[in-house]
Amino acid sequence: MDPRAWIEKDGFAVVDGALSACEVDAVLRDLEPLDSALLAAARGGLRDVLRSSTAVRQLVVHPAIRHAVEPVLGIGAFAVRGILFDKHREANWRVPWHQDLTIAVREMVPTDGYGPWSVKAGVQHVQPPASVLERMITVRVHLDDCGASNGPLRILAGSHRAGRLSADDVAAAAAAHSAVTCSVGRGGLLVMRPLSVHASSSSTDPVRRRVLHLDFACCDLADGLEWADRWPCLP
Repeated sequence: MDPRAWIEKDGFAVVDGALSACEVDAVLRDLEPLDSALLAAARGGLRDVLRSSTAVRQLVVHPAIRHAVEPVLGIGAFAVRGILFDKHREANWRVPWHQDLTIAVREMVPTDGYGPWSVKAGVQHVQPPASVLERMITVRVHLDDCGASNGPLRILAGSHRAGRLSADDVAAAAAAHSAVTCSVGRGGLLVMRPLSVHASSSSTDPVRRRVLHLDFACCDLADGLEWADRWPCLP
């Protein structure tokens, strides 16, 4: 089954060996100036890496990543947010069951169907209608091996088809269904729908587990709202 079929069926797919060892090394070299900020970041996450890293912007058009994104969203898909996560001994957090419901926008424009609003690392965020989230895909680029011992994502297969869920419904789904543990090797991709119910545990062997989280979309927003980032920039 190709990645698109897995994504439509289960809401996610693992693509092994998408980036070579040399390509991963090049990305890490480009990210080195951000390393001290990353290690000091709360919960091990650094936002705005699309703006601060040339190598991350180049990944947006990497053939393996386009091959994962375009069959789902179309050839006009663009990246709208980049976050670098680094789970390690001093930042060894857990994430409870949830869906990814917020997007980053350029500025606050009160709009029907959008809300609540929040600010994260100085960037305006908002929860859009489910119809926007259903036209998005997340690509998690693994810069280190991520096995069962260092906090991999666990996903409820098929949960993306239930739409936007309340907190109670998310908890009920997690209690009723078995999760799939997504172990991904260095250079591999985890491609997932934002509405997939997912979680991660703390690492039991907290070596560095760096992951680039790239959100892609294929639609404009309503009533003058603009994505905070848009790579590649379209005419």
